[in-house]
Amino acid sequence: MDFDLMIIAELSKNIGARLFSFSENKGFSSVAIDSRDVKEGSLFFAIPGTKCDGHSFVGAAFDAGARGAVVESSKLDSFDLVNIAQKTGKDLIVVPNTLKGLQDSARVYLEKFPKLLKIGITGSSGKTTTKEIAAAIVSGEKNTVMNKGNLNSETGLPLSVFEVRSHHEAGIFELGMNRRGEISELAQVLKPNIALVTNIGHAHIEFFGSQDSILEEKKCIYKFLTDNDVALIPKNDKYAGALADGVTGNIRFYGEDSFKEFEQTRSLGLEGTEICWAGGKINFPLPGKHNMENALAAIAIAKEIPVGDKAIKQGLESVKPLFGRGEILKGRTTVIRDCYNANPESTAKSIEFCDSLEWPGRRTYVIADMLELGEASYDAHTRLGVLLTKSKADMVFLFGTEITAAAKYLAGGNKPFVHTNDINELSTFIDSYAQTGDLVLLKGSRSCALERLTEILTVFPSGGIYGS
Repeated sequence: MDFDLMIIAELSKNIGARLFSFSENKGFSSVAIDSRDVKEGSLFFAIPGTKCDGHSFVGAAFDAGARGAVVESSKLDSFDLVNIAQKTGKDLIVVPNTLKGLQDSARVYLEKFPKLLKIGITGSSGKTTTKEIAAAIVSGEKNTVMNKGNLNSETGLPLSVFEVRSHHEAGIFELGMNRRGEISELAQVLKPNIALVTNIGHAHIEFFGSQDSILEEKKCIYKFLTDNDVALIPKNDKYAGALADGVTGNIRFYGEDSFKEFEQTRSLGLEGTEICWAGGKINFPLPGKHNMENALAAIAIAKEIPVGDKAIKQGLESVKPLFGRGEILKGRTTVIRDCYNANPESTAKSIEFCDSLEWPGRRTYVIADMLELGEASYDAHTRLGVLLTKSKADMVFLFGTEITAAAKYLAGGNKPFVHTNDINELSTFIDSYAQTGDLVLLKGSRSCALERLTEILTVFPSGGIYGS
């Protein structure tokens, strides 16, 4: 069991909560918002959800070993929580809202580590990859902690913060959003010393209405910077000036010409990019200009810490793509699996990258819905149709309902395409079309789950599994 992270009574006092204590155990050693994740010594946060209420599982959490639970005052009587805690000898921390209680608890916990250098990353796309690259670089010289995967949400970031320990020197965390006010809430938890925005795009525009509103939300990552902190801003983004306006702290614009060590790059196609840096060469394995932009953002973070050129080289060369984020899978066809998420900017970059490759065989682009675009969806998918018409794709497969706008545009041109909303039908079409030596792009929003096509594209007819 891990050591106690914090004394329950101390946490309760510091977040201004009411405490019912029926336990002799004073501290908690982990946190959980799902009773199935509870370990011996956990503190369970009972968060109401759209499908079920975490307060229904307080008893199950106690049975699984939780020492205490954070619950809402309005739920005490209806779920008989005080009686449950008393019978099991557990503690209750009572707050008005358990989501805010989780965030407040994470903020208070993080304040126990004043020497930790805190880095926050947000943006419409590229933030997870930038975080992974930055952590790979910084960990070469500093003991580093970061969010696992994309645990960057209103609950994911606070849970990640509880992974910080006294030996950590740097914490690199991404901040995501899908509603107004979320970046501000997360920035208040983290209070970063270095805060970076990757770009301002259309992701989640359904919830914000315009890019200007997305800008204002993303900009909140700089909200809690002090005079000694650093705001990193992408100099080539059209919103760079607006991002910098009114920001407290030291403003740094980053890009290719921001580093004296940066000389030039050379595309290695699917093998990545060769970076000429400080008189040497770095073989960066993530392909495409968009990943080079992520690398430059990570380097900007590394230079502010600072870490040396050796760590930058080793970190950049060690990076591997996460699931669905530009993975290269080789077999019957060569698949670029970039289907973890999609928005107009990231989809355009994926298509442009595939077009830029020198490829001897056919190019097949499998594109699914770009979701959470709201009223902008029809126009965005129509522009996608324009881009696909002009692309080097020999064949286009469209999947989903919102992508119908792209299909309508393609129908007026000469680009061969198929549109379906049936994954089985799509699989059949692609299986009959695919040939050995094809290049296939899989790009779409997460819920479209285009990774389901991987096997038919990478397994040879004889049954052999793909290799690298």
